[in-house]
Formats: sequence, structure tokens, C-alpha cells
Amino acid sequence: MNPQAKLLSITSLFLGSTITITSNHWVMAWTGLEINTLAILPLISKSHHPRAIEAATKYFLVQAAASALLLFSSMTNAWYIGQWDITQLTHPTSCLLLTTAISIKLGLVPFHFWFPEILQGTSLTTGLLLATALKFPPITLLLLTSPSLNPTLLTTMAVASAALGGWAGLNQTQTRKILAFSSISHLGWMTIILVYNPKLTLITFYLYCLMTIPIFLTLDTIKTLKLTTMSTAWTKIPSLTATLMLMLLSLAGLPPLTGFLPKWLIIQELTKQEMTPTATIIALLSLLGLFFYLRLAYCATITLPPNSINHMKQWQTNKSTKMLTATFITLSIMLLPLSPMIFAAP
Repeated sequence: MNPQAKLLSITSLFLGSTITITSNHWVMAWTGLEINTLAILPLISKSHHPRAIEAATKYFLVQAAASALLLFSSMTNAWYIGQWDITQLTHPTSCLLLTTAISIKLGLVPFHFWFPEILQGTSLTTGLLLATALKFPPITLLLLTSPSLNPTLLTTMAVASAALGGWAGLNQTQTRKILAFSSISHLGWMTIILVYNPKLTLITFYLYCLMTIPIFLTLDTIKTLKLTTMSTAWTKIPSLTATLMLMLLSLAGLPPLTGFLPKWLIIQELTKQEMTPTATIIALLSLLGLFFYLRLAYCATITLPPNSINHMKQWQTNKSTKMLTATFITLSIMLLPLSPMIFAAP
């Protein structure tokens, strides 16, 4: 891809996200989301492969529909209440339409179908942007409007997302699809606590990004797109493959790794809100995710491929791990001791 075009796309992504996050007016928020959609399309379709073109087309149609719903929601609210302010969304129909629009943008169940297909059609670096940076503006809008949203609807969608993210990920052999269903499952955890503690939703999102970024960067470094190639990738950079197992277990939420922190805080908050059955259900559903993370970890570090005469050995490369990847790996594994600071925060 032309460096100038890539720079323009990435700058537009920053601009669109900043406009949406900092705006008070619905039209400005919508404008930012539209800039984001248009900026990511060239990055999705840059390989010119039919799958990439298909992914870009699907992404455009889905995001356009979600943006239209969001604009319709804000116009309905302005018609009845006379307010264009994001925090003043109070009309019930507008709240329902907004929940639908943001769910489509994020890929929450039952509007999740597009996300795994699009992630499968793009490169790992673009997939990383789709799974992390492009989720931030819609989540910000959810946080700003959280007092007006329907808690029952959000809880139902959250539990369904956690369940489907776990179930659908079990049968996948493509690493990008597994990470897509992992993202859907984590969105369920973020949504379930949104109405009760919006700050916790934001912490969960930040920690999810911290854990997902090094996994995408590692898979991109060892050029692994399928489980079958993952079992032969250990000879390339053994140290990186070994830490990949820890990152995956962190994403699964096992103590004493970073990923345990958001799940622990969310379950604690749900129990405080007298939602113990919901907390129990979502905790049990995370076991489904644990199974496919363990399968990925098993393929990455424990499995040896059968040594046949025709088997081509992938020799260890002299390629060193980038400083950025190493930093994110450390953060994705070792942040749990900082949890007292989060408790102490006002």
C-alpha cells in the first residue's frame, strides 16, 4: 500500500475517533464514526484479494446501517425532547434504537455475524485495529448514554455474547476467527456492568486491548493464521511462542495474570448489585473461552508436529522481538499487582 495513503488512513482514524470521543452533539459523534468507517476501508481491502474486497464491502454495509440507525435515534430524541446533547438521550424509542446501533457497530449478539467474517478477510494488523481502536468510539457513546439505557436488555445481550463467543469459538481452526469470537465474549463482560459501573467497563476495555494487542503482534511476527501452522511455529522464535501461552491464559482470565483483574472486579460488582445468578452464569460461560485459549496454547507450545521425511523444518530466525511487542507482552501478563491502585481510585 502507498505510504502516503496509509498515513492518510491512519490519521483519519485518529481524527474520527477523537471527534466522536470529544463531541457533545450527536451529529458530530456521527461524523466521527463515518470518518472512521471510510478510513479503515482502504486498510481492509489493501491486499486486493477477493476475501478482502468482500470483507470491505460487508464492513461498509454494516457500519452504514448502524450509523443510519444512530442518526435516526438522535433525530427521534431531538424531535420529542428538543435536545441534541449526547447525555440528554431520554426518549425510550431513541434509547432502544441507540442500543441496537451501537450493538451493530461493536458486534454484540445478536448483531455479531459480520465481525468474524471481516476479521477473517483482513490482515492481522488491520484485524488488530478492528478489534481494539475502532471499538473505542462506540463504547464511549455507550458510556455517555449509560444512565438512560435499559439494564435488562443490556444484561441479556451481554450474557448471550459471552455464551456465543465461547460456543462458536470452540470449533474454529483459524486464529483470526478465534480472536474475533474472543472479542465478542469480552464485549459481553464489558456490557454487563455498563449500567452499574461505567468506569469498570472502561477499565475492562483498556485491559482487553492491552492483552489483545501483543497476541495479534505475536501472531503477525510468527506469520500464523491457522492452528496447523501454529504447531510448527515454535522453532521460529521459541521465547515469543512460550510467552504467547501466558498471553492466551491472561486473555482467558486466569490468576495471577492481568486478565483475571477485570473479571474479578466485574463479578464483585455484580454481587454487590445483588445479581449473583448473573455473575455465576457469566463466570461459567468464560470456561468455554478458556477451552479454546488452552487449545491455542497447547498448539503453540506443547504440540510437536509428526516428523515425516517430507516435513520442512522451519529454522529459527535471527529476527528479534520488537520493543513494542515486548512491552505489551509484559503488561498483558504482569499488571495484577497494580489492582490496589484501581481500588484506591475515586
